[in-house]
Amino acid sequence: MSSREDLQDARDQSVTGEALVRRGTTAAQHYGPIVYNSDTIRTVLEQLQLVAPTCATVLLLGETGVGKEVFAQAIHEASPRRRLPMVRVNCAAIPQPLIERELFGHERGAFTDAWSRQIGRFEAANGSTLFLDEIGELPLEMQVKLLRVLQERTIERLGSHQSIKVDVRIVAASNRDLEQAVRDHRFREDLFYRLNVFPITIPPLRERLDDIPALVWTFVDELSRSFGKQIDAISSRSLVEMQRHPWPGNVRELRNLIEREMVIAKGSCLKPTVAPVKPSMPAIGSTRLIDVQIEHIKSVLEVCGWRVRGLDGAAQRLGVKPTTLESRMARLGIARTARPA
Repeated sequence: MSSREDLQDARDQSVTGEALVRRGTTAAQHYGPIVYNSDTIRTVLEQLQLVAPTCATVLLLGETGVGKEVFAQAIHEASPRRRLPMVRVNCAAIPQPLIERELFGHERGAFTDAWSRQIGRFEAANGSTLFLDEIGELPLEMQVKLLRVLQERTIERLGSHQSIKVDVRIVAASNRDLEQAVRDHRFREDLFYRLNVFPITIPPLRERLDDIPALVWTFVDELSRSFGKQIDAISSRSLVEMQRHPWPGNVRELRNLIEREMVIAKGSCLKPTVAPVKPSMPAIGSTRLIDVQIEHIKSVLEVCGWRVRGLDGAAQRLGVKPTTLESRMARLGIARTARPA
């Protein structure tokens, strides 16, 4: 039975009160850390199963919040390297002056305050998998050094000229169009082809709506342990609303919603409320998805008083980083219109 049929069944069985979907009635399938129920993800997993047992470099592509790190973890767990932990690097989160030492390590005395030798992420991932998230944010000068490492499979710690061989399987990820970045001379073409051995695109949540009930219950179970709350049922109406939502923040936005609702939940039934889509908007099927995204972002901004950052700001509500939301607003031409005097 599909998740949509589960929702209809819950409504049909409810004679009085609000229709509820109870634990265990929602179909869910698992592949390592991936929870799904859609044919869309099933197709992606067919690709993943082909490449995971090999040592081939994988490039995961998709919008912010689709869960690229979860898919990277699934690749690692299905590989011969699973005995060692996967090492993660967020290329956008490390300050530019520190990236080289984070990736390659440093020797004692290589710079001020370098009191001892420190290995980098490549050495830490020796024999395992190195996940390079947001690879498109890597500065050009570091792209050259990364390319050399990928070609030669050796690194040099900062402050040393000794080459160290490393056996690392690379899984990279980006929410940017790297081919366009190459055309714009913001990403090296040779590095792109070195990374683009086996590209896998993770679809946005709006293209895998049948996964939503399974994901919701996964987040509920995870957060129930943290919050010490027992949730036995979820409002059927809430699940239907969530399956109609465009989810510009994708799975991360969904998880943030469930976490927020778990905080305020007082009983054993969860009733998540998503930010409403403007009534004047046509159905998703009859308009461009980009228009849906623009209108949804605007509606959330209006609820937040056009405040992007901070607690309960628009970025937090959408489940994206403030910088990501600001760049998306600039790209989509979203700006606050001055109110008439």
